[in-house]
Amino acid sequence: MKTRISTRNLVFFIFLLISVLHIPTGFGKSSNYSFKISALSNTKINLTAMLYNQLNLDSLGLSQDAFSMAMKGFEYLKSNGRLLNENIISIIDFSKSSASKRLFVIDLASGVLLFNTYVAHGQNSGSEMAERFSNKLCSLQSSLGFYETASTYIGKHGYSLKLEGLEKGINDNVMERAIVMHGASYVSEGIIKIKGYLGRSWGCPAVPEKYSKPIIDKIKNGSCIFIYANNSAYLHQSKILQS
Repeated sequence: MKTRISTRNLVFFIFLLISVLHIPTGFGKSSNYSFKISALSNTKINLTAMLYNQLNLDSLGLSQDAFSMAMKGFEYLKSNGRLLNENIISIIDFSKSSASKRLFVIDLASGVLLFNTYVAHGQNSGSEMAERFSNKLCSLQSSLGFYETASTYIGKHGYSLKLEGLEKGINDNVMERAIVMHGASYVSEGIIKIKGYLGRSWGCPAVPEKYSKPIIDKIKNGSCIFIYANNSAYLHQSKILQS
């Protein structure tokens, strides 16, 4: 499941530079300040695009929009000290069919794509495609947006990972809704061959049983998850993306 980049040093440089761009500086004349901010913003956009290409994410089916938004939100959360684990980001691209491998787990520190596999959406979000999203109790729908991973536990689905929604009114009810990451037998290529798409959860981002423990162990305790869809309501409502 691991894809290594030959240019690891380049990836390290990219994230070092992105981090540096958040540090305010007193150098330079105030009249040039707006120009410098604009130039730095363009540099970050270019570096994000470079990383996207270096990881070959386009050929793996991750939309560039999803990746760019994920990195923007990640940098916002990181700069605000919101993430305990700043080395890992997980992206779920719900603009893709559930028959596609739409979960991507990336180690930013080493420049490695750790996992690219299937992930289920909520029963009431749609059949093959996730089209409806909710933050309401008992909706059985997925919630979009940015999350921080929490602790693990053993529940009715076995080894599972608690999630904390970071966007008020969008996904901040996930703890109360018991929305967690867990393994599920209905997330498999066998089910896709029978139905044409995965089985669905009650809103949880369920993953294949054989990968659930290694994925959970890698992303637990404070890493960022971004669940994306080309959903205009979310894209306009998200304060993180609008920051």
